Amino acid sequence: MRARITPLGTLLALVAGLLTALVTTTPAQAAPLFKAPFACGQKWTYSHHSAEVRQALDFVRSDGGGTAGAPVLASASGTAYRYSQPSGAGNYVVIEHGGGWKTYYFHLNAYSVAHGAAVSQGQQIGTTGSTGNSSGAHIHYEQLYNGVGQPVTINGASLAPYPGSYGSRHLTSDNGCSGGGGKYWVDTFANAVGYAQANTGDAQGVLNAGTNYVYCKVWGQEIRDASGNYNHWWLRTDLDTVYAGKNGRGAYVSAYYLSRWGNDEARDNNGTVIPNC
Repeated sequence: MRARITPLGTLLALVAGLLTALVTTTPAQAAPLFKAPFACGQKWTYSHHSAEVRQALDFVRSDGGGTAGAPVLASASGTAYRYSQPSGAGNYVVIEHGGGWKTYYFHLNAYSVAHGAAVSQGQQIGTTGSTGNSSGAHIHYEQLYNGVGQPVTINGASLAPYPGSYGSRHLTSDNGCSGGGGKYWVDTFANAVGYAQANTGDAQGVLNAGTNYVYCKVWGQEIRDASGNYNHWWLRTDLDTVYAGKNGRGAYVSAYYLSRWGNDEARDNNGTVIPNC
C-alpha cells in the first residue's frame, strides 16, 4: 500500500485552524481578589441604574455612619491615577491592577494618594463625596477587564443581579481588617488619637489608655516629645471612640504610646515583636 501524502496547503490550513482555536480559547486573566472599597467593619447598601453601562455599583453607608467624608479604599493592590471630570465622574481614581484589570472610584471629595502611586489593598485613596454629576455623596465603583465593565465581585462572589434601589442589598467590608494574622496585647500610657494612615493627616477617633489589642505595625511619620522619646512605628487597631463620619476599625495609633520598650520599638506585653501589616 502506498503512503498517503497530505498536500502542503492542507497542512498549513490545519495549523492555522489550530492556532485560531488556541487563541480563542485562552482564558481571561484571573481577577484579583477584590474587596469592598470602604473600611473594615462598615456596612453599605448598593444599587445600580441602567445609565451605568459598565456594570457599576453605587454604595452609601447603611450602618448609621456618615457617607460623606468616609474613607475610600483600594479594593486590590496596583498603581493609582488621579483624574477630574467636573461634568461627570468628578474627582476620581483609577487603579491598574495588572493583567488587564482596573477599578474606578468616582465622585471623590478629596484624593489621598499621589498620581501614579503604588497602593496596597485596603489603603485609603480618597474620601467619599459628591463631585461631578452626582445628586448626593456615594462611591461609584467599577471593575473593568480590558476596558469592558464586569459584574462587581467582592471576595470572589458576584454581587449580581444588582438591585435597582438602595436598602435591599447590603455589604459589610473586611478590607484592611487585619494584616498580622491575630491580636497582640499592649499597654498604652495615655489616650491616643487614631488615624486613617500612618501619619497625622486624618484623625478617626481615640484609643483609650490601658490594655489594648493591635493587629500589626507599619513604618510612618515620626512622633517625638520634648524629652527626645520617639517612634516611627504605627499600630493597626480598633478605636474606642470614633469621630462622626469616621471609621474606628483598622485605624493607626503611634507606638510612641506603648508603656514599655523604647524608641522605634513595637512589641506586645510579652516582648514579641508585632508583625508588619
